Amino acid sequence: MNEMMTGHCLCKAVDLRLTSHAGGVSACHCAMCRRWSGGATLCLEAPAADVTATGPVQVYRSSHFAERAFCGRCGTHLWIRDDDGDYDLMPGLFDAAAELPLLREIYTDRAFACMAFRGDHPRVPAAEHEAGHNHVEGSA
Repeated sequence: MNEMMTGHCLCKAVDLRLTSHAGGVSACHCAMCRRWSGGATLCLEAPAADVTATGPVQVYRSSHFAERAFCGRCGTHLWIRDDDGDYDLMPGLFDAAAELPLLREIYTDRAFACMAFRGDHPRVPAAEHEAGHNHVEGSA
């Protein structure tokens, strides 16, 4: 885990503070993430205990196992969070995230053709990801 970062939404009504994070970004190409973001969803993982958010955060229950949050004023996407897990925050909220490497991609067999990321990182297809995450029922 890496050191503290601060960030905010577009209108600056929501402030975020991470006291640690994964040190890199992950990408998801599942159908739900594509619908939410318009393409691949990029995420910066941080332990729940190390995330502080203040401001008008709104939460949408996007599946039986996870929520997605956004700013109630400007609509900026903030995070995805499994009920029993860490935060997957949008790296664009944090200026310091610009230097972080891509750690992995999931649902790569469902990626849009225009979403081909460079680099030598794990690329996990849907079946492999879902085999290791039994709470996921497909990416519909």
